[in-house]
Amino acid sequence: MTPSPAMAGEEAGGEPEHLTQAARHQAQVDPLAGLRAPGDPPFDVYLTGTVFLDIVFTGLDSAPVRGTESWARGMGSSPGGVANMAAALARLGLRTSLAAAFGDDHYGEYCWDALARGEGIDLTPSRTVPGWHSPVTVSMAYEGERTMISHGHEPPPEEPAPDCPPHARAAVASLTPGTRAPWIAQAARRGTRVFADVGWDDTGAWDLAGLADLEHCEAFLPNAEEAMRYTGATCPRAAAHALTEHVPLAVVTLGAEGAYAVDRRTGETAEVPAIEVEALDPTGAGDVFVAGFVTATLAGWPLADRLALAGLTAALSVQEFGGSLSAPGWSEIGAWWRRVQSLPSQNPTALHRYAFLDALVPPHLDRPWPLRRAVPTIGFGRSA
Repeated sequence: MTPSPAMAGEEAGGEPEHLTQAARHQAQVDPLAGLRAPGDPPFDVYLTGTVFLDIVFTGLDSAPVRGTESWARGMGSSPGGVANMAAALARLGLRTSLAAAFGDDHYGEYCWDALARGEGIDLTPSRTVPGWHSPVTVSMAYEGERTMISHGHEPPPEEPAPDCPPHARAAVASLTPGTRAPWIAQAARRGTRVFADVGWDDTGAWDLAGLADLEHCEAFLPNAEEAMRYTGATCPRAAAHALTEHVPLAVVTLGAEGAYAVDRRTGETAEVPAIEVEALDPTGAGDVFVAGFVTATLAGWPLADRLALAGLTAALSVQEFGGSLSAPGWSEIGAWWRRVQSLPSQNPTALHRYAFLDALVPPHLDRPWPLRRAVPTIGFGRSA
């Protein structure tokens, strides 16, 4: 299916000053509107993790060569790390709460403002750590891939993450092999639905028993390589089935092939192909995929529709650069849907796959303000 063009130029940033936070967020579609009731948890999703300042260079013709200087045609800065998923969830209309440490430097101030005031994310469980500088990642995007260099220090031990997370419908946890995070079990006991992803196992053990908190999770969303290494399967689809022995719902991303999911509770399986796009920067695409899947799951959609939304949001995100501020909102999703329906020679089967968007995105929904994008320079005027 042919995608729409990127929604904004590489160095676009900011938003009209006269728009208040309430006005900005009233414009969003609320995918849970029909499910909300008195007594619901105050938040839809809770996350915790490390926020980085991401500095992204794009427009590189190739990887940098040792001993030479390379010039990038584009550059942007935005919050990164766990902020990628937090912003993606908030832009999809979910009430999002984030616990993270922020440095008391200009980078930390920028990231806090971009997330709290710019995206409407609740940072009540977060804290500013005096004298601690913000972690930084420099990412170079070329040939649809990326190379990253990061620098940072652990927050001081006297600044722990909150022991008891706020009550939320769902939480997203990044599992660490061999380590338990007590908040995951606490959240699950309160009825929070926990969705888990995982990073590369640097120990090389790839032992599912080391992911002890998986027992508290409703869903596990690894990529194909991670799923096969953890299960010993030679096929990512077989790996997904094997993972359901440990978690009710397994979702395995297949890169250019899309994604495959198995729900042990219903016996249902689903597979949705990827949407071909011209990728500018893949930073944060996996986080955006998880955010789309969590949103559609909380809304009670069929499994295939959940995969479709997740894949679509990830595809739209790689057409912008930067992680958190590349995530699409409902206006971008609606614009894409109207665009692909207007193009000649579209595959009817492919169009039917996304027909669920008709009932979700109003045809008149137009973006009342430009979505914040990664900005080339921090400190020119107001950043929000």
